Amino acid sequence: MTEPTSTRFVKMHGAGNDYVYVDCFRERAPADPAKLAPRIADRHRGVGGDGLILVLPSTRAAARMRMFNADGSEAEMCGNGVRCVAHLVVAHGHAPAGSVTIETGRGVLTVDVRRAGPRLSQVRVDMGEPILDAVRIPVAGAGNGRVVDALSPAIGSEEPWWNATGLDPRMTCVSMGNPHVAYYCRDVAAVPLETVGPRVERHPSFPQRVNVHFVQVRSPNRVVMRTWERGSGITQACGTGAAAVCVAGVLTGRTGRRIVAEVPGGELELEWAADGHVFLTGPAEEVFEGAWRDG
Repeated sequence: MTEPTSTRFVKMHGAGNDYVYVDCFRERAPADPAKLAPRIADRHRGVGGDGLILVLPSTRAAARMRMFNADGSEAEMCGNGVRCVAHLVVAHGHAPAGSVTIETGRGVLTVDVRRAGPRLSQVRVDMGEPILDAVRIPVAGAGNGRVVDALSPAIGSEEPWWNATGLDPRMTCVSMGNPHVAYYCRDVAAVPLETVGPRVERHPSFPQRVNVHFVQVRSPNRVVMRTWERGSGITQACGTGAAAVCVAGVLTGRTGRRIVAEVPGGELELEWAADGHVFLTGPAEEVFEGAWRDG
């Protein structure tokens, strides 16, 4: 009888957005990561997390990232995830600290890693230019232009919670390699995200589903946001979502090009620079290491 094998992993988080990471420079890559992700991400019967991220060798960069949501679906990008991948690559000696390149579903991103401790780094990511064309995000029925403060079929008719939150039911849509929709309101804490989030995520307006964000503007350079992530549900932070919110704030005239996003897991710094690229800065922290028995 063949003895079961095990795979070592590292649990990490970026502003509370936590994933299980497998260093595939050292470990064999899981045969079916889409099947493994829901099991390992289960917070009651698994390790627990928002999903599974594989750190793989790359011919184009220092490492390649593959990300699987808690439901097993594969996503193109994760801003908090790529920061943690860059930390792991440096911490495990696969690349020196400083400027590191990571291959993602969005392309090769340049990440600046500054070690803050044995298990912690402060990481700045060049997220690239936002995608604003509705067809490319994609948003169905929106034509070829931008979707900025547009009517939102996904929100539906007025509901009682609108008044409690001061919701502006118009939507602004941005892709950072994965699709996002932002709604603005007076009180994000009062949004019934657990019911509204999944409804918007899977609305026909979004053919590839969508990450859903509700945003409260504190000042031109500070916002509070809550997120329903496509495939994972309510999360403590969403890096690509914070980048999309930075862009949305500029497009709608609500915020400036540099903001701090307060998320349930901490704070993220964003800048939509003059060259069109969005930069995301925040922590990447190891929580613990372990081994997952295969089979």
